[in-house]
Amino acid sequence: MRKIFLAMIIIGISFFPMKQIDAQAKIGIQINIGSQPVWGPVGYDAVQYYYLPDIEAYYCVQQHVFCYYEGGRWVKRTELPPRYAGFDLYHAYKVVLNEKDPWRNHTAIRAKYVSFKGRHDQQVIRDSHDSKYFVIKDHPQHGKVVNQPKREVPPAKVRNQVKQTEKKEAREGRDSRENKEQRERER
Repeated sequence: MRKIFLAMIIIGISFFPMKQIDAQAKIGIQINIGSQPVWGPVGYDAVQYYYLPDIEAYYCVQQHVFCYYEGGRWVKRTELPPRYAGFDLYHAYKVVLNEKDPWRNHTAIRAKYVSFKGRHDQQVIRDSHDSKYFVIKDHPQHGKVVNQPKREVPPAKVRNQVKQTEKKEAREGRDSRENKEQRERER
């Protein structure tokens, strides 16, 4: 009996860390629309990094820094180096990557996304009229409150009113038939 009890405890303990790791993984992915730059592409609620195939660099959305290769190593800076002075972030293609330290796998990433080099067909957040992006500080419509069209009567209320009207008409129809029959009998 003791051995069975100990075996159950050991099995129970072995599952505990897995649940904790699973919970941590689920918490790690969050919506970060407000942290994304206005030059970022539309359509993503959660972004860790943008890969910029034209210059083979990365942008960390959470830290607001670029990561690029310089002097034989990857460096993080708030701005791109002078060699990219004319680079247009608004028109360059950005690949969304949700992985930790993607530059560590740069050779594979570069090979996978080489076809995106030179593409300029991505809509950026700045040009979006989707109100979910208005929370971004540099968005042209930042802070604008979007008036949602008001519904005069909620759909559930409409259904209830229709049902009540149908019941009333049915009752009145029965009443009028009964009254009609009553009047005919009286004649």
